[in-house]
Amino acid sequence: MSEAPIQEKVEAQAIDNLEPDFDGEFPIVIEGLRNSFGEQVVHEGLDLKVKRGEVLGVVGGSGSGKSVLMRSIIGLQVPDQGTIEVFGRNIADESAREDMAIRSRWGVLFQGGALFSTLTVGENVEVPLKQFYPELDPELMHEIARYKVVLSGLPADAASKYPAELSGGMKKRAGLARALALDPELLFLDEPTAGLDPIGAARFDELTRNLADTLGLTVFLITHDLDTLYAICDRVAVIADKKVIAVGTIPELLKSDHPWIQEYFNGPRGRAVQARPEHGKSMDSQGQTGE
Repeated sequence: MSEAPIQEKVEAQAIDNLEPDFDGEFPIVIEGLRNSFGEQVVHEGLDLKVKRGEVLGVVGGSGSGKSVLMRSIIGLQVPDQGTIEVFGRNIADESAREDMAIRSRWGVLFQGGALFSTLTVGENVEVPLKQFYPELDPELMHEIARYKVVLSGLPADAASKYPAELSGGMKKRAGLARALALDPELLFLDEPTAGLDPIGAARFDELTRNLADTLGLTVFLITHDLDTLYAICDRVAVIADKKVIAVGTIPELLKSDHPWIQEYFNGPRGRAVQARPEHGKSMDSQGQTGE
């Protein structure tokens, strides 16, 4: 199925809802972010810029606030202080959080897929379509949903299945199909390979990279999976001490003397990943050793 006819129909029926394209280098800019829950401060003075078209890996220890940061960017968490600009609009402002035109330009895959258990996969994918473009013809919604299901790597007949009938990996892909429903410019992935076996995780990583390159997506990827970081991330942002302490390529981060970064990337698991031929070769190409 070609995407072009679908795109033409969607644009024809929903063009009035679209905002002008954002042409800046950084579609996400965060400055001075503070998040707290009661007396517990999660972020303090956090700054981060996400480049257009990159796959940015976000790592940090348990409780460092990776998911809280993502929720802040998409308007589900209101920060105490700071600004979060998405496509040039401050999401911390209530008007921006409620702006359907901005919210339609990102897609989110939450941990575990977060599918509605009483809806089929296809119906799950249609949820954001019905929310943002209720005027679309029902048959067109079905067509878009089927296309997104296949785009996510699932067989076409998966659209008629319920989440309970899917494996863990298939649920992740179904969640990804829903995240792609609105043809977003930004894609947020929260631990997308958690719970998958190594083969399934590697295939999901490959799918993510291919989609990012093919569709021109900017991907904000929360993960603890070192294989994922080495395989598909252009840069990695490290959260520690309540802020982003470093952002860069893995070879650049390996030069940092921060204890957490050294323990994470040069600990036993980190050394094992670096020793693998495919990752060592990648680092060699950037002027680093694979050892």
